Amino acid sequence: MTNDEWIYGWHAVRAMIKHDIERIREVFILQGRIDNQAVVEQLTDQGVAVHSTARDKLDRMTNHATHQGIVARVAPQVPKTWAFIDDLIKREQEKTTLLILDGVQDPHNLGACLRTANASGVHAVIVAKDRQAPLSPVARKAAAGAAETTPIVVVTNLARTLDDLKERNVWIYGLAGEATESIYESTLTGAIAFVLGSEGKGLRRLTRERCDVLLRIPMLGEVGSLNVSVATGIVCYERVRQCHGQ
Repeated sequence: MTNDEWIYGWHAVRAMIKHDIERIREVFILQGRIDNQAVVEQLTDQGVAVHSTARDKLDRMTNHATHQGIVARVAPQVPKTWAFIDDLIKREQEKTTLLILDGVQDPHNLGACLRTANASGVHAVIVAKDRQAPLSPVARKAAAGAAETTPIVVVTNLARTLDDLKERNVWIYGLAGEATESIYESTLTGAIAFVLGSEGKGLRRLTRERCDVLLRIPMLGEVGSLNVSVATGIVCYERVRQCHGQ
């Protein structure tokens, strides 16, 4: 029980109910809410305890985050392993689309990246074990349910992971502001992985050196860079446009 996790917000909890209800230990719902009776019935039918809870207690449970009146205690998520990625590439082949995050520190950005990855059809997100924001309740809420549906693989050595992907014919595209080639000048088809760096420093040297191509997003105004989650959305949807014509 000490390793249990907490999630909050209706998107995150509903996604957990839909995709992984067996992990839910108990749910706390704001006293007086009657507009989600179907959710309560679904939980109780599965034997999950649902508690009517005062707002101040929910506030304390979430450290005064925007919980939207619902908090759930859940069993720890079993992380995907490298074997999952290996099987994914064999199955999806040229359709394989991966997002690799190299040191994203802000949990809101991590959650937003997961949400964008899910919306744009990314098959899995790979993150480093160290120097990376954890998949915290804050990140899960920002992901709006995507953290419960998008496969996430945590690796110990990101550089070695990139080498392994290249051996499996996955083309590695790193985003860097100083790159000479624009994402709109590159062919983003085939099996690919997009690599985005941390909010302040961008890609680390070893990561940068292992990218097949460095790409930039054109900046036409006065600002010099974009939020990492915004950059993720732009490059992922350029992939969608090129592959699906949408």
